[in-house]
Amino acid sequence: MTASSANRALRIGAVAYDPKVVTIWEGFKPYFEKHGAEIDYVLYSTYDAQVDANLSGAVDVAWNSPLAWVKSQIVSRGACHAIAMRDSDRDLTTKIIVRASSALSKLADLKGKTLAVGASDSPQATLIPLGLVADSGLDPRRDCRVLYHNVMVGKHGDHVGGERDAAKALASGAADAACVLDANYAVFINEGTLDPGATRVLATTPPFDHCNFTTRADLPEQRVKPFLDALLGMSFQDPEVRVFMELEGLKRWLPARISGYVQLEKAVERFDFFGSAASSARS
Repeated sequence: MTASSANRALRIGAVAYDPKVVTIWEGFKPYFEKHGAEIDYVLYSTYDAQVDANLSGAVDVAWNSPLAWVKSQIVSRGACHAIAMRDSDRDLTTKIIVRASSALSKLADLKGKTLAVGASDSPQATLIPLGLVADSGLDPRRDCRVLYHNVMVGKHGDHVGGERDAAKALASGAADAACVLDANYAVFINEGTLDPGATRVLATTPPFDHCNFTTRADLPEQRVKPFLDALLGMSFQDPEVRVFMELEGLKRWLPARISGYVQLEKAVERFDFFGSAASSARS
C-alpha cells in the first residue's frame, strides 16, 4: 500500500435504488470526517457493477445486498469479508400469503398454482421463499407458475415496487399466493394495497439476514479500521446523523455475521442463479 493510497479517502460503493441514497451518504460524510475517517462514495446503478468495482479495487467497501454478498463470495472464492450491518438487517422473514378464502393450507398445495414474487433477483421476495417451496418437495419452476414482477432488476429487490405488485396480483386474483417480506406485509395492509383480514399466512421462512458492508481480503485492516470504528460508534441519539440513520432504516450499526445467508446461498446454488460464469470468473 503506497502512502498516497493510505491517505486518500476510503471509497464506499452504494447502489442508487432511490434518490435518498445521495441524501444519506452526503449526510454521513461530515460525520466520518469528524471522527477521523474520511470517506467518499461512488454510486452504481446495479449490484453487479458494484460487485465488480469492489473486487477490482475501484471501491474499498461495498454496501452490498445479501445477493451481492453471495456473488462476491462466489466470484472471489470466499476471499471477501463482511464487516458491519444494520440492526434491521438481522432476523428477517418472508411470508407466503394467500387470500383468506383460499383452500390452500400447506406449501404442497401450491402445485399447479400461480405464485407471485418480486423481481427475479430479490432475495427476500423471490429466491429465499422459492427455496422454501423447494424444501417442501415442489420444484417451483416446474410445479408452479411463478409470476415475476421485475421492477428495477439489478437492484436486488431494494425497490419495494415488485413486491408490492406481487401483493396486488394476489389481491386481484391474478395469483393464488404471494411472497412478501414480513415488515412489508404490514405496510401493504396499512397503505391499502391489501385489505385488512383479506389475506392470511400460508408459510413463513426461517429468519435470514440482509445487507452488509463488504471488503476484499487484500484490503489492509488499518485502511478500513477508522471507518469501521466510526460506523460502529455512530449513535442514534446524535442529532447530526439521526435523520440519516432513519432514512437508512436503522438505530444501530452492528458487526456483521454471515450465518444468516445460508438460505440464500442454498437457493442461489439450487436455482443456478448466477450460472457457471460467476463461479469460473476467477479461475
